[in-house]
Amino acid sequence: MPEDGLGFHGPSLIAYGLNFLLLLGILYLVGYKPILRILGERQQKIQEGLESADRVRQEAMEQRAELQQQLEAARQDGQQLMTQARDAANRFREEEQTRAQENSDAFLNRARAEIEQERDSAIEEVRRHFSELAILAAEQIIHRTLDRDAHREVIGRVLEENDDLQQRKS
Repeated sequence: MPEDGLGFHGPSLIAYGLNFLLLLGILYLVGYKPILRILGERQQKIQEGLESADRVRQEAMEQRAELQQQLEAARQDGQQLMTQARDAANRFREEEQTRAQENSDAFLNRARAEIEQERDSAIEEVRRHFSELAILAAEQIIHRTLDRDAHREVIGRVLEENDDLQQRKS
């Protein structure tokens, strides 16, 4: 077999080249397409994973915003409940103060009425005793017994006239 000046055998070189191209074709058909398919699937899985992570992150942000809104709503509800409780306590206190004031006013009015009634009774009793004392004094002075009923009538008129004079002065 003749060799070139470089030491290459031409038909072997062509056979090696054809073998290489044949191997390259077989690898392309058998290996390259599946490798590209596997790489494409892997790229798709990675892309889906990234999209899924973005969706999860977005959902987490939405849930966090919703949770913040719920917390704010709960805080506002709590504030409103506190305000309502405070208002109810103030109303109750005012009602109790009003009721206590009414009770004390009623008690004072009853006490004043009782005092006035007792005073009127005491004045009437003093008048009776005064008329009896006046009669006894008159009897002592005159040294004789006078008709008690007549004297009471006279003393009663004098006392009434005295009361009328005092009322006119006031």
